[in-house]
Amino acid sequence: MGLRIYSELAIVAPEILLPTDNISLSNWSVIACDQYTSEPEYWEKVDQQVGDAPSTLRMILPEVFLESLNRDEIDEKIRDINLIISKYIDRNTFRLLPPGFIVLARSTALHPSRKGLMLAIDLEQYDFMPGSTSKVRPTEGTVLSRIPPRVSIRKDAMLELPHIMVLIDDPEFTVIDPALNSLSKDPANLLYDTDLMMGGGHVTGYQVKTDSGEAAEIVSALSRLLSNSEDGFLFAVGDGNHSLATAKTHWENVRNGIPADQQDTHPARYALVEVVNIHDAGLDFEPIHRIVFGLTQTIFHEEATAYYKDCGFFFEKISGAHDASNDTVTQTVDITDGSDIFRMTLTKPVHHLAVGSLQNFLDFLQTKYTDLRIDYIHGASSVNMLSGPEALGFLLPPVAKNSFFEAISTSGVFPRKTFSMGEAQEKRYYLEAKMIVANPRGGNV
Repeated sequence: MGLRIYSELAIVAPEILLPTDNISLSNWSVIACDQYTSEPEYWEKVDQQVGDAPSTLRMILPEVFLESLNRDEIDEKIRDINLIISKYIDRNTFRLLPPGFIVLARSTALHPSRKGLMLAIDLEQYDFMPGSTSKVRPTEGTVLSRIPPRVSIRKDAMLELPHIMVLIDDPEFTVIDPALNSLSKDPANLLYDTDLMMGGGHVTGYQVKTDSGEAAEIVSALSRLLSNSEDGFLFAVGDGNHSLATAKTHWENVRNGIPADQQDTHPARYALVEVVNIHDAGLDFEPIHRIVFGLTQTIFHEEATAYYKDCGFFFEKISGAHDASNDTVTQTVDITDGSDIFRMTLTKPVHHLAVGSLQNFLDFLQTKYTDLRIDYIHGASSVNMLSGPEALGFLLPPVAKNSFFEAISTSGVFPRKTFSMGEAQEKRYYLEAKMIVANPRGGNV
C-alpha cells in the first residue's frame, strides 16, 4: 500500500481516490448520509438530479430511509452498494493520487470560507471509550448500540467515503492556511473546483505531495501543536463520532485476521477525515438546546431545588436577550415556558459545562418521571415556538472555541447533543475516497 506514515502524529498521507476528470463533480458529490434525516424529499431531489450519472449517492445509505426498511431490505441495499462500488472500480471511475494530503476551501451561503485538510487518522491511536488519553479523542459519548449496524455496512466495502470532521486547536493558523495560500497560486496543484448541489456552496481542493515544502510545513506545524499539548491531545472528533468509532471497530475485526507484519500498512487501519481548525471563522459552534415535554415549571423548581442543593442554585424570572454563561465558576441556563423566561444559576457547579450540569439533572428526572420526553433542538427560536406550560425549553450557552480542547482534557467527552458544527448544508459532502481493503482486483484500484 502506498502511504507515508507519521506515527508520532497519528496520521498518514494516504493514496486518495478522486473521480476521473470526465465525471461531473456536481452530480458526484452529495451531502453526508446522516443529514436531512427528517426530510425524505431532500434525498428524492438528490436522486432526481443524479439520475444515471456516477455519484457517491450510489455508494452510501442515507439514514433517512433506515426506519422505513426492515433488516432484509437494508442488507439488500448494502449488497447493491458494494456491487456499485465494484462496478465503479472495474470501469476506472476513480483516479488514484500518489500519497499526500489535500487542502481545501469551502464556501457556503452562510460563510465565504472554511478551510480543511484531508488526511488519514491512525485508528490504533484513537480511542472512543470514556477517559481516553489518546492523540485522537471523541467529543461526545459513543452509543455502542449504534456501531454494529454501521460495521455491517463497512464490513464488505472496498472503499470509504468520509464525512468525518476532526478538529485541531490552532489559534495561530499555522497548519492549513499557509499551505492553502501557497498551493492556490499554481493552477498545476488544483485537484477539483466545483459547486455543490442543493445549496451546499462551493469547494476547491489542492494537492499536497509528500515531498513538497507545504507537506513538510503541515507536519512541522502539527508537531508544534502536539508539543504544546499538556496531555498529548491533538485531534478532537467534531462530526462523525460514530463513523470513526465504526472504522475503529472494523479495523480491530480485520486486524485479528491478518499477520502482525501486515498491520502497519493495511488500509483499513487508517480512516480518511477532514481536519478543520476550531478557530476558523467559517466554523460555527451552535449549542443544542433542550425541550422537556411533560415538565411544568412547578415540578422543575421543586426537583431542581433539591437536586442542586449543594451547587449554589437559585432561580429567577428575567427579561431581555439570552446571554447564559458556561463559566466553570458560575453557570446559567435560561428556561422558557413559552411566554416567560427564567434563569437557573449554579454558583458551585459540579460539571465543567452548563450542558453537563443540566443533562445530569434531566437524566435524573426521567428516572423519576418516566412520562417525560426530551427533545434536542437547534435554534432558540424553535425552542421558544415549541415551549409551553407543560413543555419547558432550556436555552444553553455556546461552547467557547478557546476552551473547547481544555474542556475535553479536563472533563472527558461532552454530554450527548452538546454542540452542532454549522448548519446542515455546511456539512461535508462526499467527494474523496480511500481504499480499505488490501490489493483489490490484485492492484491498487
